Amino acid sequence: MNDSSFWNTFKQQFKKIFEPFWHWLCAKWRRFQIWRWLLVAFLSIFLVASVYLVYIAKTTDVSGLRSALQQSTEVYDDKNQKAGFLYSQKGTWVSKDEMSKNVSNAVLSSEDRNFYHEYGFSVKGLGRAAWLLVKNKLTGANYISGGGSTLTQQLVKNAFLSQEQTFSRKAKEIFIAMQVENDYSKDDILTMYLNNAYFGNGVWGVEDAAQKYFGVHASQLSVPQSATLAGMLSNPGQYNPIDNPQKSRMKRNVVLQTMVENKKITSAEAKEYQATGIVLNDTYQYRSGYKYPYYFDAVINEATKDYGLTEAEIMNKGYKIYTSLNQNQQAKMQSSFADPSLFPSAASDGTKAQAGSIAIDPNTGGVSAVVGGRSGSHVFRGYNRGTGLIRSPGSTIKPLAVYTPAIESGYHYDSKVEDKLQPYGKNDYTPHNWDDQYAGEMRMYQALALSKNTSAVWLLNKIGVQKGFRSVEKFGIPLDKSDENLSLALGGLKKGVSPYQMASAYTAFANSGVRKDPHFITKIVDSEGKTVVDNTRIKSKHVMSKRVAKQMTSMMMDVYNNGTGQSAKPYGYTIAGKTGSTESTSAENGNGDDNDKWYIGYTPDVVVATWIGFDSTKYSIANVGTNAGSALFKSEMEGILPYTAQTSFDTKSASTRYNESVSGQGEGSSKSWDSVQKAGRDLRDKIDQGASGLKDKASSAAERGKQYLDSILGR
Repeated sequence: MNDSSFWNTFKQQFKKIFEPFWHWLCAKWRRFQIWRWLLVAFLSIFLVASVYLVYIAKTTDVSGLRSALQQSTEVYDDKNQKAGFLYSQKGTWVSKDEMSKNVSNAVLSSEDRNFYHEYGFSVKGLGRAAWLLVKNKLTGANYISGGGSTLTQQLVKNAFLSQEQTFSRKAKEIFIAMQVENDYSKDDILTMYLNNAYFGNGVWGVEDAAQKYFGVHASQLSVPQSATLAGMLSNPGQYNPIDNPQKSRMKRNVVLQTMVENKKITSAEAKEYQATGIVLNDTYQYRSGYKYPYYFDAVINEATKDYGLTEAEIMNKGYKIYTSLNQNQQAKMQSSFADPSLFPSAASDGTKAQAGSIAIDPNTGGVSAVVGGRSGSHVFRGYNRGTGLIRSPGSTIKPLAVYTPAIESGYHYDSKVEDKLQPYGKNDYTPHNWDDQYAGEMRMYQALALSKNTSAVWLLNKIGVQKGFRSVEKFGIPLDKSDENLSLALGGLKKGVSPYQMASAYTAFANSGVRKDPHFITKIVDSEGKTVVDNTRIKSKHVMSKRVAKQMTSMMMDVYNNGTGQSAKPYGYTIAGKTGSTESTSAENGNGDDNDKWYIGYTPDVVVATWIGFDSTKYSIANVGTNAGSALFKSEMEGILPYTAQTSFDTKSASTRYNESVSGQGEGSSKSWDSVQKAGRDLRDKIDQGASGLKDKASSAAERGKQYLDSILGR
């Protein structure tokens, strides 16, 4: 009784307080016609949403849907020859006439009975989906739990949209489905759907599914076989007969019953089919077009990074991608990487050494070949050491940071440079030669060929670190401000470089001082023949003069003739370039062996950059000679060079030029040059004592004097 009295009192008090507010609200509601405003707001939102969805539908390129689904994305080489095709969610395309009628009967009975009578979407299906959405919202689930999609909507979802189950995606799906219905007949839509549907176990399309599960073509599928495939569409993982035979049979029998309800078979036939088991026969053979995996990976990466395409678009929209690939060079490079005898020995725990290599045409900047790891280690769009590895370049940076700016500053290939163990700066930075041998003084071309660290640092100190820093950047190598110190001469960079970057940098030497932007893709054409990417006009940069490039090539020829690259020189060919290595500071054996080996070689037709080492810096390369990677590089070059124009250098090696100058040939030239060079050295000595601002001018004057004598005497 007390409780009843309390609640009555509470209701009276609540009514007393709330009733005036309710009367006020009703008066305002009538006065300002709130219902009308709410209706206007609702209609406005509906109008805006409709306009947006119509815009989405109209701007979606459904006209090319059939051709995009029918064709695989193909990759073409530098001669416009087909090189392969990319992985895709596509099976073997067959027309509707090449499919058994049983397939369409089973699929339409179980998935969309009103397919031929609806306009892309089902009102009943939408009502069911809306109810499920409300139900899931009330239970805290932010997705549509299924149902409501017609075959056209399922086709649209797979071809254009993500797999997320949200109301916004469902709305887009409906409007695009209506646009598809405008452009294609019902038979075309059904054909596209059946060729694009997923049937589990990596199989797409009804033709490949028929071969995978029953060993027949799509045209030969029986009623129970067709019902089995139709039952898999809602959940291929759960209902495919290989992984779940019992569930697959139960689902097949459900589909057979729907075919009875749809009057495609009789009850007697259904009972007969339901009593039979599922007999499997796998005759499907996967045909991979991913012939050059690391190259194709790089093509996809460039398309997504530089041209705004998604991986799904590239793989599935039937593009023709034209590239700078040279199939012969690529095949030879892959063949070298498949030979384990060309690699250093494994670490004590069995970890294998790795490598990455890339070849670039210096005349176009196009990448002709790339391999990013040992044979058998490729993972789709995984680690590509030819393009993505970042390591210290070691001595391969010397031509970029030291010798090129030195020649530009007035030094000559046979200028004398110091080779002494000496400290520099306040921190007493003291570079050592890799072999701890010091000659005191030698010619510049010799210091480069023998990779003398002391000479490189001495020379960078003479010309100025800032010049070396700017020179490296001109070659397209990104640097950090902290790299502006004397260790730059030996590859001491904060971040490091990739074989891709180094090969691109060296193309300037091979192409008379001009560096073309490196690239894989030259053009992309869509499935209807429209060019969507045109990269045929390649940007170029003038890095150095033709004279400097020629003199640098002359010096770098000696690297492989009688320098550090002798063991890597390809038999029967003349190349120029540079080798490099980085000393281990963290390897487990602690013996100062090399972490990385670099080999960069070029002719006027191709530049090849190869890195060899371990992925982890805790290992080092304890082997020397051919087992340290030179054999791999030599094998690559001997395979690649026959598939170039085999253009000869327009200069002799620096050692040959020098020997000729001091012999009977060009003796007058040598004596004349010695006088000019002595005058230049005297000037430089005076400049070092107090007039440093005139140093470059004096060196340039000496160089011009030598050029004049060269032109007269033919040296």
